[in-house]
Amino acid sequence: MINPVYSPAPERYNSGMKYRRCGKSGILLPEISLGLWHNFGDVNPFANSQAMAHYAFDQGITHFDLANNYGPSFGSAEETFGLIMKKSFMPYRDELFISTKAGHEMWPGPYGNWGSRKSLINSLDQSLKRMHLEYVDIFYSHRYDPDTPLEETLQALVDIVRQGKALYVGLSKYPVEKATLAYRYLEERDVHCLLYQGKYNLFHREPEKQGILQQAKDNGTGFIAFSPLAQGLLTNRYLNGIPENSRMAHNNFLKKESLTNETLERIKALNELAAQRGQTLAEMALAWLLKDELVTSVIIGASSVTQLSDNLKAIENTTFTSAELEKIEYIIGQ
Repeated sequence: MINPVYSPAPERYNSGMKYRRCGKSGILLPEISLGLWHNFGDVNPFANSQAMAHYAFDQGITHFDLANNYGPSFGSAEETFGLIMKKSFMPYRDELFISTKAGHEMWPGPYGNWGSRKSLINSLDQSLKRMHLEYVDIFYSHRYDPDTPLEETLQALVDIVRQGKALYVGLSKYPVEKATLAYRYLEERDVHCLLYQGKYNLFHREPEKQGILQQAKDNGTGFIAFSPLAQGLLTNRYLNGIPENSRMAHNNFLKKESLTNETLERIKALNELAAQRGQTLAEMALAWLLKDELVTSVIIGASSVTQLSDNLKAIENTTFTSAELEKIEYIIGQ
């Protein structure tokens, strides 16, 4: 049986998805974006990855977030997305906002890592080939490189825009003092920093504490959050132990040591509050990030269409009472 040609849902922009302006720019991003860090690599069934991408777009998700080393294996998430582009999305390219990044280990030797001009430009050229694209909408410096002059990294971003390989540029995980220099350098060269991407969730509050959220706003830059569910801790998955097929059971990125008795008690208390709001814990955790305008969009991962569908319910209620916010702070112990 031949699969039918993909045709997106006609009502995709009337499905309930909301869009937020990205800093001082003309770009609107969906409140929920789809990240391809896991579950889109060459170890995952292509049909499932394609189904999730199709469902996301049908629900109004226009932003797909990638990086050169997403997989596993390295590069394979971009290859998967490239196949989806060829088979499904190419007629709708102008409706999509596609990102990729470079800065973490990608290939052997001294030029396949960090933030040199050679590494960034070579990596983006490879990414474009894997994804069958002429350009990406935004290209990030994936992390600050302490050994490469910051001006070299930033000038590479400027030149990438001027070469037409990316429409916008962004920073990911930069220390606040280095972000200050980066914002200024880029602005002086008429290449505005569109987005700052940082790890942010109920358990990881550094963007607040370090002033990164406010800094982005002050510079007219949007903030987009990754790891909004703390790699699964902020879900109901670990309320009754560690499931055999869970990320924690494999002890890779999410270590078993992270589920302390104290953390479990916090998760249970947050889950009770979420239930009182008529939400799952995951829905409430995502909604909490979207409670104000400091966060432009939240990047979620998903392993199935069902999981993606469940998480999208978060945008139905992103309003919190002062009592609920106080309760959350009390539970977390901030």
